[in-house]
Amino acid sequence: MNRRHALIAYVLVVCTLIMALISRAAETHTGSWTVQPSDDKGKVEFAMMEHHDHYSNNHSSTIPASSLQGLDLSKSGKQDVKFALVRDAGRFDCQGYVENQEGAGTFHYTPNADFRRQMESLGFKDIDDDKQYAMAQLDVSLDFAKQIKAENLTDLDSDRLIAFRIHGVTPQFIEGIRKSGVNTSDSDQLVAFRIHGVSPEFVDAIHKAGLNTTDPDKLIAFRIHGVSPEMIQSLRASGYNPTEDNLIAMRIHGATPEWIAQLKKVGYSNLDIDKLIAFRIHGVSPDFIEKIQGLGYQHPDAEQLIAMRIHGVTPDYISNLRSQGMKNLTIDQLVSMRIHGID
Repeated sequence: MNRRHALIAYVLVVCTLIMALISRAAETHTGSWTVQPSDDKGKVEFAMMEHHDHYSNNHSSTIPASSLQGLDLSKSGKQDVKFALVRDAGRFDCQGYVENQEGAGTFHYTPNADFRRQMESLGFKDIDDDKQYAMAQLDVSLDFAKQIKAENLTDLDSDRLIAFRIHGVTPQFIEGIRKSGVNTSDSDQLVAFRIHGVSPEFVDAIHKAGLNTTDPDKLIAFRIHGVSPEMIQSLRASGYNPTEDNLIAMRIHGATPEWIAQLKKVGYSNLDIDKLIAFRIHGVSPDFIEKIQGLGYQHPDAEQLIAMRIHGVTPDYISNLRSQGMKNLTIDQLVSMRIHGID
């Protein structure tokens, strides 16, 4: 049996033991842990798992190996270990085994009795047992709370502190966003920034592409819909000067620079952005245009093409009319016939 299989087997045994502990003290947090090396030098991947009758709680993070007090991973071979992970909100006393830098075992959590009072002094007065446990797992420290508090954010509470830790909203991130010109103090917007990838680097790249966007909601929409600096640069190189809303609409409907280049090949190189979006909404594609041109309509204007798609004037419809002897019909006549149900 290799080390990883042995590790999994050990964890399964541990979980069985944990259930017995939980039945004796449901108000306490006990569970299992695993540790293994990280790709980051001096750090480890440390995971904690709880299994209760009605829920499971799994948490994994990359932490400095030195934060596991009393654990020496430099030793080779298998060893029994006892160590502690100490956080401001509480401590996790761990025991088990380690073999060649990988290990598993059980933990017992003890909350810090002074933590709530200390957090209340900072203005965070809504911390219950579950939140304190989450803060201990995530390392929502007093220093972190003080630093975030100093950023003068709106709607900041303990839930948002936890969300900040989960998603990586740090004081450095907030300051970087503000230096890029986005002067936001909205706690929820900052979490959304991290979730969707609105970084200081992204904002700077958008600005360098020629669009001085500082609206947080627009930047979030850019990331959700895929508005990139490269897209802005390509459109500007093609002679367009898109607004923020233009860019979002173009991405929503698929009016990409690549698609615009295809339209140019079939003779439509000077369409304004609203027409480009309308083409995508109604299905005026390069393929549709080529087929219409192949039927003798060399360069219908944009409004005619849109009307044809809206009312169902397809190449097949035109060909069917011609087979019935109705030839040399104009586009306006074809649209009118479809409106009035003439097949």
